Amino acid sequence: MTRNSRISQIFNVVIVAQQGRLAYEALLFAASLRHSAPGFKGRLFIAEPQPGPLWDKDPRISNDALRMALSDLGAEFIPFESKHFGSAYPYGNKIEMLSALPKGEPFVFFDTDTLITGDLTAVPFDFNRPSASLRREGTWPQPQLYGPGYTGLWKSLYDKFDLDFDSSLDLSQPGEYWRRYLYFNAGFFYYRCPHEFGALFLRYALAVRDDPPVELCAQSFDPWLDQIVLPLVIHKLGGGRDTLPPGLLDGAISCHYRFLPLLYARESTRVIKVLETVAATHKIKKLLKERDAIKRMIYQKRGAKVRALFDQDNLPRREQAIRNRIKSNGFWMR
Repeated sequence: MTRNSRISQIFNVVIVAQQGRLAYEALLFAASLRHSAPGFKGRLFIAEPQPGPLWDKDPRISNDALRMALSDLGAEFIPFESKHFGSAYPYGNKIEMLSALPKGEPFVFFDTDTLITGDLTAVPFDFNRPSASLRREGTWPQPQLYGPGYTGLWKSLYDKFDLDFDSSLDLSQPGEYWRRYLYFNAGFFYYRCPHEFGALFLRYALAVRDDPPVELCAQSFDPWLDQIVLPLVIHKLGGGRDTLPPGLLDGAISCHYRFLPLLYARESTRVIKVLETVAATHKIKKLLKERDAIKRMIYQKRGAKVRALFDQDNLPRREQAIRNRIKSNGFWMR
């Protein structure tokens, strides 16, 4: 495949947004996509859960001006019904929304707390070999003192779905070290067909939630369920951990910042410049100021105070330590 053929790929981008913080993150995402990848010719979908018995409140974005701003950035709202998760497990949105996307069209999903910081069209996606974010920590599983270790826990899942466990291992990593096992952050993932990916994702998620292997009896599935089954889906569909060149997504092209205090604490000056440039756009500035965390972090310069707490070339190794320092200084906001 030549570089030109990679650049000419047409694919859809989808994020999930609903009333509250995610709606404002969606606005930042859409603005950053248009700013950093002006040549993107695919469709940008805002997948929006609809009210129903599984939601405590109407999850739809009620702010008409915010909806209009997203539409002005070329976003298309696409509704989906929550049949299995809803308020009890909102991370299930990224599973259930896939069936609402155009069938047979390649897609890239991003969490809303992401900025596009480079030319997304230049990423050489192989949509026949799915993958997901490797920017993660060893959050799941948590082996117990008298229970099975990482191998036993992960193998129980592969066995449940008749998947080849051994071929999923990174043999350059030592046994019983979490990096040896296929594990992703669900901050982005992609494939050639959302329906095919979504049907498998849903089937595996419900099977693990409702009838987990006995080896997992001491493990927590909340909030990890999507990240537990995502490696199984990717492995089943012929993907893996090395299907994208390193340094692009979660690198030069995108930034999964999670919360604005974390962005200011640990991300590059280039990421901050993209954030503050798109947030300065007159059309969306007034809307973004409605969100207190955005107003204080960006416009009232609290983010600069957070950044001054850290040496970005010598950050704490674990995210929790970064959070704790921000909180102890009174700067944490969501």
